[in-house]
Amino acid sequence: MTTPRALSTLSIPRAASRPPYHSRCLFRSRRRLASQAARPTPSTTALRPQSTTPSSTIPAATGLRLRGHQRNENENEICQATQQLRWHSQPSSHSTKVYQFDDVKGLVDSPSKERILIDVREPTEFTAGAIPTALNVPISSQPDALFLPAEEFEDRFGFEKPAADKEVVFYCKAGVRSSAAAMMARQCGYEKVGEYRGSWLDWIKKGGDGRAS
Repeated sequence: MTTPRALSTLSIPRAASRPPYHSRCLFRSRRRLASQAARPTPSTTALRPQSTTPSSTIPAATGLRLRGHQRNENENEICQATQQLRWHSQPSSHSTKVYQFDDVKGLVDSPSKERILIDVREPTEFTAGAIPTALNVPISSQPDALFLPAEEFEDRFGFEKPAADKEVVFYCKAGVRSSAAAMMARQCGYEKVGEYRGSWLDWIKKGGDGRAS
């Protein structure tokens, strides 16, 4: 029979114990490093910041500038047309007489030295066809015509400048330039000013005689 002292000296097998704490930490560190080493390293191209500007920026900007230029031109044309429309639609002052077709026809049929019919279109328009007895004073290319001294006016246009006490009746193609000429004539001191608002288009439409110069 084994004595208690003998039992204390017996070798009793021990259960497998866990590794020490520092061994576990070292193992985890090694595993973390191995995992990081196995990850793919991002390329330099991926790390490089990508430009947010598309390659077509310059052509697009150029197109925008061109479209802006065209828009400005269109806006300028609209403004000019609106200005002409307002100019033409302004009510005539008491010193301006509005002529109709029959009034101009009577002036042509019975010419008078007291009334002078003036065509303010350009010479090419005038030579292509004009109302009989009319004189040509192109107001667009010669805007200072009515402001010239009498001698200089005659040298430039080949006929005597209408006197300030005469009645001057203006017409053009559609009535816009004639309205401008009437306003200039009033500024020059003409007191008897007339406008044929229908002008050349109305004259031809209603069967007026259109002589070629």
